[in-house]
Amino acid sequence: MKTILLPTDFSDNSWNAIEYALNFYKHSMCNFYLLHVNRLNDVVMEDYLYENAQDLLVDVNVESSKKQLKALQKKITLNFKNKNHKFYTLTDSNFFIESIRHHVQEKKVDVIVMGTKGASGFAGFITGSNTGDVITKVKCTTLVVPENAKFNKIEEIAFPTDFSLSNDLQLLQPIIDILEEKKASLRVLNISKKVTALNDDQQKSKELLEDYFYNYKHSFHFLTNKKVEDAVQCFVNSRNIDMIAMVAKNLNYFQQILFHTKVAEISYHTDVPFLVLHE
Repeated sequence: MKTILLPTDFSDNSWNAIEYALNFYKHSMCNFYLLHVNRLNDVVMEDYLYENAQDLLVDVNVESSKKQLKALQKKITLNFKNKNHKFYTLTDSNFFIESIRHHVQEKKVDVIVMGTKGASGFAGFITGSNTGDVITKVKCTTLVVPENAKFNKIEEIAFPTDFSLSNDLQLLQPIIDILEEKKASLRVLNISKKVTALNDDQQKSKELLEDYFYNYKHSFHFLTNKKVEDAVQCFVNSRNIDMIAMVAKNLNYFQQILFHTKVAEISYHTDVPFLVLHE
């Protein structure tokens, strides 16, 4: 039984992520938790009024959120009839990341699934978008579903890496799970700015990956490009990649691929889901 957390702000992007999750886990037994986090507006008032006013705002927002969550749950059950899936609703008035962390720990969440506005959304990560904060600050496997991503099939998964991996490859288990369930192929992608041989540590990591994925369809690919995101775009297009998996701790690749301001020339942000893995 998988436990999936679905944070929602009731936007089209969050609904798209929910649709993707329900299709992606169609054949899996899952408990889905629909979570909405209320944020109080910054209100300037006298101290003696503040506490009562804050409590009133919380009550109003929570009741409104509960109604919206129930409506969302009803919409899901009407559109997706699946005996494998159970749904629960959660509402909080808290700091967003603190709420996510709390429920991840309390509910023993396996995967967080969140939507994003794609390139513009990713470009805004550094300024603190919710999705950007979650994938960098919450240690839980997160599936990021961009605005144009529609679940069809998962046949090709790209795994960009500079081979700076720890010896504990257990954090890659979510990739194994997908390879097994979807009968997909893994494409391990290394991008360097100039043609260079792997050093001893990188070669060791490559061999570890070869052993780890030995029983699954996989291959290694080496590209040379001064801009990592351009190389990823080329690879995604040439291989018809259905998902990109990345290790959050692998900061060199992680930041270059996800955090930049090039919008017009990069489309994988708007089309291809990202699976972000944490140790």
